[in-house]
Amino acid sequence: MPGVVDHLAELTALRDRDLLDTTLAGALRELLRPRLVAIHRCVGEDGQRRWLTRARLAQHDVAATADSLWAELDSLPAFDAFPTRLEAIERQAPVGCAGAPGLTVFPLVTERSVVGVVEIDSPAPLSAEQIELVSSILRIYRNFQSLLDHSEHDSLTGLLNRKTFDEAFYKLAGDSTLRGAAVPRDPRRAPMPPLAHHYVGMLDIDHFKTVNDNFGHQIGDEVLLLMARLMRSSLRFHDRLFRFGGEEFVVLMRCGSDADAGHAFERVRANVAAYAFPQVGRITVSIGYSEVRSTDSASAAVERADRAVYWAKSHGRDQVCSHDELVARGELVEATKVGDVELF
Repeated sequence: MPGVVDHLAELTALRDRDLLDTTLAGALRELLRPRLVAIHRCVGEDGQRRWLTRARLAQHDVAATADSLWAELDSLPAFDAFPTRLEAIERQAPVGCAGAPGLTVFPLVTERSVVGVVEIDSPAPLSAEQIELVSSILRIYRNFQSLLDHSEHDSLTGLLNRKTFDEAFYKLAGDSTLRGAAVPRDPRRAPMPPLAHHYVGMLDIDHFKTVNDNFGHQIGDEVLLLMARLMRSSLRFHDRLFRFGGEEFVVLMRCGSDADAGHAFERVRANVAAYAFPQVGRITVSIGYSEVRSTDSASAAVERADRAVYWAKSHGRDQVCSHDELVARGELVEATKVGDVELF
C-alpha cells in the first residue's frame, strides 16, 4: 500500500499534462510488473478517429516512447482496427482480449467522456484484486484530470482558457529545438514531420455585440459554443484552441509556411460563413495571424495577430490577414521594441 500511495502522490503533484500519461504508465509498470503498459488516446473527429499513443513502456525500457504530437492524423492507426479497445470504451469497464490472455484493456475516462484506453500486457491474466487496483488508480486519475480541466478550460466552450496560453506558447515555441526530447517517439510509427513554423492566430466574431443586443446573451452564448465546435472541426487535432474572453479566440498551430497557416485559417472563416446559426443566421469572423519568432514573448506574438485582426475589421471584415504580409505590402508598420516599450 505505501508504494501505491507514493505513486498517487507523484501523479497528483504534476501540473504538466504531457507528463501525466508517462507517469501513470511508469506507476502501473512498477506496481504490476507487466510485459508492457501502453496508453492510447482517441483523437480526431467522429468518422475520422484514430489512436495516438501517449506512452508505451515495456518491462525493460528506460523511458516511455510515444507518437509525435504533431503526427498527421492519417498516419495514426485507425480507430476500428482494435476491437478490444472499442469494447472497453463501449462498456466503460476493463476487458480481456480473447486472442491474448494476458492483455487487459481499461477505459480512460474523464468527467466528460471516454478519451482513451490503458493496455496492460502481463505474463498471466490480471487477478480480480489487480484489476480493482488499476481501476481505483484510474478513478483517482480521472478525478485529478477533472480538476485540471476545470482550472484550464473555458466553462462555456470547453476550449483552453486565457491563463493557460503563456505556458502552451512557450512549449510550442521551444518545440523546434526540444521536439520529443522528454518523451521519445515510438519508432514503429510514421516518421516525424520535418521542422515547421509556429503561428498564433486571433479570431474575432464580427458584430457580436449586435447578436447579444438583438437576440440576448443566451443566444450569444450558443453562438460562442457553436463557434468553438466549428473551429475544432475545421482545424487539426493537435492545434491548440483558446478562448480569451468575449468573442475573442486564439489558435496556436504548427505549419510548413505562412501560406499553409493562411489556408487553415481561411478554412475556419469559410466554414463559419457557410454555417446557419440557429435564430441568428449568418455570422462572419475576422482573423489575423503571425508567425512566432525566436525572440517572441507570448504577448508580442498575440499583439501582432491582434493588429492584423484590427486591420481586417477596419477593411471590410470577414477575411483572413497575415501580419507579415500586411507589413510587406506596407499596410502595417513593423513594431520596433525598445526595452519593454513597442514603438510603431
